[in-house]
Amino acid sequence: MGNRAEPASRTLVAPQGRGMTDKNLPLVRILVVDDFEPFRQFVRPILRKRLDLQVICEVSDGLEAVQKAVELKPDLILLDIGLPTLNGIEAARQIRKLVPEAKIIFLSQEASTDMVQEVLGLGAWGYVLKSRAASELLAAVEAVLQDKLFVSSGVADYVRPKEVFASLVQPLPRKAKVTRCHEVQFCSDDASLLDSFTRFIEAALKAGSAVIVVATDSHRNSLLQRLQVCHVDVFAAIEQGSYIPLDVADTLSTFMVNDMPDPVRFSKAVGDLIASAAKAAKGERPRVAACGECAPLLWAQGKAEAAIRLEQLWDEIARTYDVDILCGYPLSGVHREENSHVFQRICAEHSAVYS
Repeated sequence: MGNRAEPASRTLVAPQGRGMTDKNLPLVRILVVDDFEPFRQFVRPILRKRLDLQVICEVSDGLEAVQKAVELKPDLILLDIGLPTLNGIEAARQIRKLVPEAKIIFLSQEASTDMVQEVLGLGAWGYVLKSRAASELLAAVEAVLQDKLFVSSGVADYVRPKEVFASLVQPLPRKAKVTRCHEVQFCSDDASLLDSFTRFIEAALKAGSAVIVVATDSHRNSLLQRLQVCHVDVFAAIEQGSYIPLDVADTLSTFMVNDMPDPVRFSKAVGDLIASAAKAAKGERPRVAACGECAPLLWAQGKAEAAIRLEQLWDEIARTYDVDILCGYPLSGVHREENSHVFQRICAEHSAVYS
């Protein structure tokens, strides 16, 4: 945005009395990254409207943004794309690796659908057009702090996951009451996990639902054997398309971008699966059930934020369509201190938690 004689960064001290809101919300520590000082001045009073938002530092350079993110570990980063030294996209890539717990909202002048999809694929939580920051920035911050994606209404061509599903699977009527069924089972061992999946699949198939199973090769084979013992004609169900067994790694590869689930690719891949399964379901209102271990595998690989984001995308399906979902997680490692907050966030994305 041009050369300016100004400090590369400003580390700020919160005013007295801004420690908590009336609702005793904890402080949200924010790093603001933009090379245009007037825009940073414009953003400050917007953020001050919420007493729990504290700008701890401002920088005008992408490389320094990475350094300050590592040093200060902010809760939230407001990040411009056109930055000197290191652009916002590359800065976000590095920050996601070095400070994965920090949430990123991009502030940009570009109303490009491709750009939105790229930054969300990187792991950003929001995208706000600078021209709409006055009316939408606080809404974006509030949404992201509730672990929800936010895309500026000014990006007219952006296709949200719910809108993609609407073109693939018939949603419930507006007045229909949706009973959300997105459950999680934490299991002590493989046998417990397989028992849980078997009961879920057997009940769904006997009720006339179609079932999608996303699991490892060994788990899929074990489920076939267990279902046969339960007198479920699983091979006939496969032939009819009412039982769809899929490999977890192959399925993840259809929608993962830069180690994060891409919302649009996820919507397309899973929407196609649900639409196909629904054709094989029986009854007056055919239902689809899905169980698997996509998010658990991501967590096991150390990609906790990706696992949480994926559970949020599945939860969108459970809230909107007649899909029953069961996620199976191993208990190992859950009680380690560094995983406790991840465990709590995963539980929060489900309608019921079992162990």
